[in-house]
Amino acid sequence: MKNLLLLLIKIYWIMIPASKRRKCIFKTSCSKYVYEKTANEGFISGLKAFRYRFHNCRSEAHLIENPITEKLQIILPSHHILDETEISEKLLKTKK
Repeated sequence: MKNLLLLLIKIYWIMIPASKRRKCIFKTSCSKYVYEKTANEGFISGLKAFRYRFHNCRSEAHLIENPITEKLQIILPSHHILDETEISEKLLKTKK
């Protein structure tokens, strides 16, 4: 199953060029993150990573400036807060 998931991600990368993919809010793209999790930790970890990213890589995420640190953070639909180091460069450029 692990190899099947890795193959499906590779097919996705081949069939849909990066320029046509939906822009990810995370620094590491969702497909790359799931691929790495699956390759390094196995099928179940890959599925969990996919589920987490699928539910949180949505337009409901809110980019905010932390008033204490004055750095940008993102609040995900799951109410997790990510620091600027985990946010996509493209998303950061649109807010600065």
